[in-house]
Amino acid sequence: MKVKYQKWEGFEGILIAPEELFDLLSQFFLQSGRPLHYQDFRRDPNLRYSDDLMREILRLIQEGKIPAHQVTREQVEDLLRDLQEEGYIERVEGKWELTDKGFHRISAKALRDLLQAVYKSHLGSHLTSTLGTGVEIVSASKKYEFGDHFNLNISQTFLNAIQREGPRLPLALEQGDFEVYQSEHSSSCATVLMLDCSHSMILYGEDRFTPAKKVALALSHLIRTQFPGDSLNVVLFHNSAEEVPLRILHKVKVGPYYTNTCEGLKLSRRILNRKRCDNRQVIMITDGKPSAITTDQGQVYRDAWGLNPFIVARTLDEVRRCRDAQIPVNTFMLADDHYLVEFVKEVTRVSRGKAYFTTPQTLGQYLLLDYLAKKRRKIKSGSA
Repeated sequence: MKVKYQKWEGFEGILIAPEELFDLLSQFFLQSGRPLHYQDFRRDPNLRYSDDLMREILRLIQEGKIPAHQVTREQVEDLLRDLQEEGYIERVEGKWELTDKGFHRISAKALRDLLQAVYKSHLGSHLTSTLGTGVEIVSASKKYEFGDHFNLNISQTFLNAIQREGPRLPLALEQGDFEVYQSEHSSSCATVLMLDCSHSMILYGEDRFTPAKKVALALSHLIRTQFPGDSLNVVLFHNSAEEVPLRILHKVKVGPYYTNTCEGLKLSRRILNRKRCDNRQVIMITDGKPSAITTDQGQVYRDAWGLNPFIVARTLDEVRRCRDAQIPVNTFMLADDHYLVEFVKEVTRVSRGKAYFTTPQTLGQYLLLDYLAKKRRKIKSGSA
């Protein structure tokens, strides 16, 4: 049998699994209004990639993130068809939209990326050193006390008896020999995540809103899969404020221009007042001072210059209402603007909450660790 050899010029077409391609496209589905700058692909003028998703695939091919050779329009369309058949996207009114399966995969990827960043960092959590006994077992154990759950550490119990009496049979156990495992008590928590979507969140050459949305999706996936007794609502604040369903959060764009922190806090408090759980909190992500309020007549009063005393006073009044309802306000600042820092200091003092200065790159790490620290409230058995 004769074998003919020739120079290998690479595979024809595009070689990538649908789930891998979808993960690469996740950032595309989270765009926050900052325009994408596509390069000139020098394509055949007869090929018209009018679809934004197709153009995003071309960009990834040109950057070498998708292995491909001799790409045609039909091959790109085949990729989109693969994503559709896998159930990640669907065509709605001429546009590609995420399905529920696609939404959950993007949320899971956001959480996975966030956890990987946490593991690589040197950030510390803030758990107390007092352990109790309950349901979820950890490695340490303690002497049994009246009222403890009887999660018996058998090996340590026998060892205590041997140390007391020596190695002999039968082994006589006394009450002082018993050791029980310690555990963590996880309390339910209702959280409203306030996202600043004023125009500054994408200005100055930095997109701060997309990382904030990814944190919200990651937190929602964590709660859905690990803490089903918890709840998460998302409130957007700009010229006014409104609650947005998590399912469509990925489509939210920035705007309008001003920052009505007061209205966001008011809506968050109303949402949390309907919740019946151990802990309630507001987590506010912002990069600017308050620059608007809604008057009693329903009009929006705006002032973008400095800290307007009228706007600040009305906003702090709402912070006090949150405090009186036992709802702490924890703020994550994405900028170090002087006016913002001064305002957040006052919010923290009034609400008895916490404040963090962070960046879009580290926002998720700080927020996730802060949330998990609240989840692990450690108590002694019988005190709950």
